Amino acid sequence: MATLLSEVTLATGPVKSRTAAGILGILLGGLGIHKFYLGKAGLGIVYLLFSWTFIPALVGFIEGIIYLTQDDATFAAKNGVNV
Repeated sequence: MATLLSEVTLATGPVKSRTAAGILGILLGGLGIHKFYLGKAGLGIVYLLFSWTFIPALVGFIEGIIYLTQDDATFAAKNGVNV
């Protein structure tokens, strides 16, 4: 049973909190912290590089709201994580 549980965890990704990702997106979205939290380091670096334009802050704020309003299944499917 333990091997089945570990295989399911590996297949769907690490466990991440939808609420934590949403709050990070709203508060620190301009620096891409929510993307680093979700394991998307490439996008996090892009957010960092363009943070001086304040566009990532706006996008991060919107993404944070989306994360908080999505249900767990949709969040897990779109971000490749377990909730």
